[in-house]
Amino acid sequence: MLMICGEALLDVFQGDETRTGMALDANVGGSPFNLAVGLARLGQPAAFFSAISTGFAGERLMRALVAEGVDTRAVARVEAPTTLSLIGLDAQGVPSYAFYGDGCADRLVRLAELQRVPTQLALVNLGSYASVVEPVASTQRALVERERARGASGALIAFDPNIRLNVEPDLARWRDQLDWMLPRTDLLKVSDEDLGLLLPGTSLDDFAARALAAGVRLVVVTRGAEGALGWNARGRSTTEPVRVQVVDTVGAGDTFHAALITWLAEHRALNAASLAALAPGELHDALGFAARAAAITCSRRGADMPRRDELD
Repeated sequence: MLMICGEALLDVFQGDETRTGMALDANVGGSPFNLAVGLARLGQPAAFFSAISTGFAGERLMRALVAEGVDTRAVARVEAPTTLSLIGLDAQGVPSYAFYGDGCADRLVRLAELQRVPTQLALVNLGSYASVVEPVASTQRALVERERARGASGALIAFDPNIRLNVEPDLARWRDQLDWMLPRTDLLKVSDEDLGLLLPGTSLDDFAARALAAGVRLVVVTRGAEGALGWNARGRSTTEPVRVQVVDTVGAGDTFHAALITWLAEHRALNAASLAALAPGELHDALGFAARAAAITCSRRGADMPRRDELD
């Protein structure tokens, strides 16, 4: 089972203007939510660890997870609002976000909820704003510590910072999370944009060397239209971007991450030793598979991630 931890919200897209305002189109989302759905669509046993509102918006989120085949046994239901993310798109299809999340359900994952999370896990994934806001951030850290304490029988730990400064504007908080996660992470996926915020002036190669020295087994940096890079103990690999008519880029990073994990699982490489042992050619194939998946999402509106047969 692949346990994805984090937020579940409604992405509310800007629509056409009306006589008295504008139309809005609400879609289920949130980066970890999208990752769980993306994994399920790619045929992986995805599960979700979060808290979701008992209100009508939360019910819609739960129905979406169930319909996609995501295991929801680790989801707590709480009487709190659902986070809203307002999304506007510029002429190039690049999104801008405004979040309304203080006191909302996906932040209210407390330590007691860890009892919902089974111990036989292949992977635990953290990232995005749920990893830096309380009380959910402390609960996620406790889960990571639980799995690390189990040694070889513990889950692979994956991390994608996925910075959202309009949720947590203090970059020091995000840097602290990165510093805490590096020695506890096996698979690190991060965008070059996030690295530019976290470590301005640091080259990608220098960062990868730092992460590997801290204990990360595989470092992957996505670069949007410039493709992706990967590093492990055997060297460095790259993949070129897949050219596509972009509708928008919402969910592209989540799709890349889901497809990368899927490739690793399908090639029996979803463990720390195998991540470190991937040959450059194998890593190139993994990055290429993930890039193709992300391109499909970019060709469609919103985080409409591909299914496995679309990548064959």
